[in-house]
Order: sequence, then C-alpha cells, then structure tokens
Amino acid sequence: MALIVVGSVAFDAIETPFGKTGKILGGAGTFISLSSSYFNISPKLISVVGGDFPDEHINLLKEHNVNTEGLQVKSDKKTFFWSGKYHDDMNSRDTLITELNVLGEFNPVVPESFQGASVVMLGNLSPDVQRKVIEQLRNRPALIVMDTMNFWMDIALDELLRTIKMVDVITLNDEEARQLSGEKSLVLAAKKILELGPKYVIIKKGEHGALLFDKNNIFFAPALPLEFVFDPTGAGDTFAGGFSGYLAKTQDFSFNNMKKAVVYGSAMASFCVEKFGTENLVGLNDKIINERFKKFVELINF
Repeated sequence: MALIVVGSVAFDAIETPFGKTGKILGGAGTFISLSSSYFNISPKLISVVGGDFPDEHINLLKEHNVNTEGLQVKSDKKTFFWSGKYHDDMNSRDTLITELNVLGEFNPVVPESFQGASVVMLGNLSPDVQRKVIEQLRNRPALIVMDTMNFWMDIALDELLRTIKMVDVITLNDEEARQLSGEKSLVLAAKKILELGPKYVIIKKGEHGALLFDKNNIFFAPALPLEFVFDPTGAGDTFAGGFSGYLAKTQDFSFNNMKKAVVYGSAMASFCVEKFGTENLVGLNDKIINERFKKFVELINF
C-alpha cells in the first residue's frame, strides 16, 4: 500500500493580509508528503534540494515517516524558491519571485526500494518530469494521480497531453479545467478532459469546494467555512496528499471510495490554510482529522 510522492521541496516567502513570513518550508512535494503521512503509509518522496536546504526540514519529513531516499541533495546548487503576495480576497495572488535553481534541471530517479508502490501522486511539476517517473516504474501502479497548472498548458501543451494519457486521475482548478478543455461549463470541461485519457477528473474550486467526475458520475464536496484563512499556499497540494494518502491506505479505487478520499483531502486542506506554510500540518493526529472529517460529512448530509 505504498505511496510515491513526486513534487518540489522548496522555500516559500509569503505575504497575506494576516502577515508575512521570511523563507519557510514549502513545495508541493512537502505539502503532499506531510498530508499523506497521517494515513499510516510512510510516503516515499522523490524530489531535489540544494546544499542550502537545512537538515531540520529533512528531519521534519523523517519524523512524519516520509521516506526521503528519493530526495536528491545537490550540495553546490540552491533550492527552489517562490515568493508571493495574496490580495485581500485571498483568491488571487501576485508572484514576486520565482527562482527555479535545482528544479530547473531536475532529473527524477526512482529508488529500487520504491518499486511496487500501488499509488503514485505526481505533484505539479513539468509534464516531462512526471512522465519520466512513470516510465521508471517496472509495474504499473493501481492508481496514478497527477496535478498540473495553466503554466504547462501555455508552454508545454503537447508534453502535458502525452502525460495525461498515462494517468488515472487528474486534478486541476476550475480556471485550468476551462483552459485545457476550451469549455466554460465545468461539466462539459470534465467530459472533454476525460476523453484525454484519465478515468477521473477532480476540479478544485478553492473556498467553493471540489468536484469529482468519472464518465457516469459527479460528486461535489464543499469547503469547510473557516473563521480565519491565513495562507492558501499549498492547500491544493495538501488536498492531493489527503486524497492519495487515503486511497493508498484503503486500496479501494471505486468511485464511492474516491468520494471519501475527496472529503479527506478537503479536510486536510482546511488545516493547511489556518496557519502559514506547513505549520498546521505538524502535530495532527487521527482524532483531530476524523473530527474535521465529520464536520464535512455534516455539511453534506441533510
């Protein structure tokens, strides 16, 4: 029931209406790994950092039973760095700095001990890197999930379409779903994207929840109304971690269980946004997570 996580491990610097940070731990691979670690599956991380990346961050991952054998350390290079400032509505942001550094030439390597994983969660990276990971797996996993964004649609659409054909689930936000499909309606957009190869499409709508589609079914999970949203950075990746972690734990890939996975993903994302960066993903436990999950169930039932 192993889960492979592929994604950036990085530094972020964030400013929101609630305050600002210096350089803190970030990156899709980090959020996915920490989130999925709460499902008792010891996620196996594939990523790259520079020599400036502190041991304390790697130790934090290890404390959450994240297997870092696939984390490359390029001692003579710098770690990926992103800085952004959120607007008052927290739904839009301006990117202030992007320094690709080691990520710009990342060549992923799947360690031998990672072979045989049943679920692979491909965080938002170039579709070429995502595909390289899939091609290194000797046995096809039961489920391959990929996240992507409009940047790759703009500069690497052919590569993206090639990789989408190889996966079972694609997650993207509503704006990206419209761009990829050319459809304004999200229902029609999902139909078009399903024709590209995946069996399931998840369209994330931020504070308005998430939609899950297959060829015959639609499920909607709301977002939990929160008193305070301090920092939306990493919420989508934390969602992906909860979603893929729950599926890796249960080994049930039916639409009904995917619905539960979407709600667990939404629950994990709701923790993430309540503090800056990864701060609120440390120190959770089954009791806290299941109580949050129940709040989502109460929202859906009537």
